[in-house]
Amino acid sequence: MQAVLHSDEDAAAAAVGGETLADWLAVARAQAQADLGLGFAAATRAWEVASSQGQFSEYLEAGRWRCFYMYRRGEMAGMLAAAQQLMPAFREQGSSASLCELLRWMAFAAAEMGDFESALAHVNETLARARELAEPKLVALALNAVGAVLERMGDPWQAERLMNEAAALVAEQAGPTERLIAHNNLATVGLSHYKLLRHSQSPEQRREGQDALSRALQHTLAARPHGLAVGECFVLAISDSNRGEILLHLGRLDEAEAVLHEALADIDAHGYLGLGWRARCSLAELQLARGDAAGAAQALAAVLAESAGRAQSELLMRLHHAAYRAMQALGDAAQALHHLEQHLAVARSRAVAQLAAQARFFVTRVEAERSLEERRPPPASGREAALGSEVAEPPDASWRDPLTGLGNRECMAARMPALVRAAELTAAPLTLALIDVDRFTALTRQHGLDVGNQVLQVLAQMLRDNTRARDLLLRLADDQILVALPDTVADRAVEVCERLRSAVELYPWSQLAEGLDVTLSIGLANAPPYATDLLVARAESAMYRAKHLGRNRVALA
Repeated sequence: MQAVLHSDEDAAAAAVGGETLADWLAVARAQAQADLGLGFAAATRAWEVASSQGQFSEYLEAGRWRCFYMYRRGEMAGMLAAAQQLMPAFREQGSSASLCELLRWMAFAAAEMGDFESALAHVNETLARARELAEPKLVALALNAVGAVLERMGDPWQAERLMNEAAALVAEQAGPTERLIAHNNLATVGLSHYKLLRHSQSPEQRREGQDALSRALQHTLAARPHGLAVGECFVLAISDSNRGEILLHLGRLDEAEAVLHEALADIDAHGYLGLGWRARCSLAELQLARGDAAGAAQALAAVLAESAGRAQSELLMRLHHAAYRAMQALGDAAQALHHLEQHLAVARSRAVAQLAAQARFFVTRVEAERSLEERRPPPASGREAALGSEVAEPPDASWRDPLTGLGNRECMAARMPALVRAAELTAAPLTLALIDVDRFTALTRQHGLDVGNQVLQVLAQMLRDNTRARDLLLRLADDQILVALPDTVADRAVEVCERLRSAVELYPWSQLAEGLDVTLSIGLANAPPYATDLLVARAESAMYRAKHLGRNRVALA
């Protein structure tokens, strides 16, 4: 697949110069922080020549540079097509840092385009390959990518948790590049968190959004010196654009304007087309905030025209919503209605894409698991049986939580890897349930710690009564219990957890303390992915969604 060159790239192609493959690759490498058009043209020429001459390593390098330049220009569809063409050859070479990086770009691009199912597949693969390489920095970058995809899927809570875990993973080993990426991604998540909650009817949620916005601003300030230290212009441009938008939302308009104009100058100088549209949208919103609806409408119309057919869904929603507000202020009801309808259509499409990714994943797994349960052959060797067998528990109860008698984190570390690996090798279903006692802190504050402990002990016994001996029950935190359900498809796990939730709701808790009520929020996640931390993260995300929907319910990731 050859990308169609735009006019600036046609001119760049003529300026590449050189006569050899090595010359063109040298130009592609040299322009990474400079001229995107020239770099892309050189990479394309090198890729074509390497392909025709059968020079495999040069073909892979040049192809990777083409993806790099398309991604930074914001040409997501073209980048994904080019990357998919390269993937078989990259995979043949085995896991590598370059393959991990290409998979991360593909995940980001797919998420920007609303193809969340593909985005999740790409981040799962990059995480698996990073683990295979046993390189903590690559694992941290992969976790950041998982968080970035979750943020685009509307889950900034889980995204922020994963990104903080990634930062903790490398800790003092992190260099300026890792710190820059971490701060930049956390700023993006904080901004998304704010946008999700800013119109909430709950004052508590609006405060949560404002706190997230304040954290995001601090992350942009922390990112800047690292970006300058490593000379990473693209990520620095994202961070500065974020900072300008954050200042706009904080009402610091003069500061926002200065930051956005400076960022836009750098963006235009490097040819970051997609980032330029976003910065111009922020400047138009700033004009609206100052009461210049006519100027904002003109600026937004220009960006919409330039980005037609190429802007991604999140930016399109912003552009049309800002244009709606501008036209409404100008009294142009017809145009205001047009832009509102466009905004809502994109928003609906994006929401459907988020839900469809989860729904398709769920349905295909249920169908496959039902079929496997009906026709699963016996293991071909003892390897699967050995992996699935229970690890012998030490006699000193060191794997047991003293209050509830459930397993603790040591038990989890010892037994979960074998459960996950056995499920992967035999294609057997595996579902995790994360159970959280609703408002447990308030419960213990009102009724006392002793009552809280009794609640946990009763809950632990109810769990034992409603699960099988081979299910793994673990107390992870004061009010959180993880249940691993091997050989259990997701719909059956939902039935089990609904039975437990209902039993807890109907239990006569007033016998322990007058006025005591206990309910549970439960999040479920089923494999794949075959990684304990990702499964737990997805279950936790589903649990928080259950709380967000009103608590006392079961939600599936």
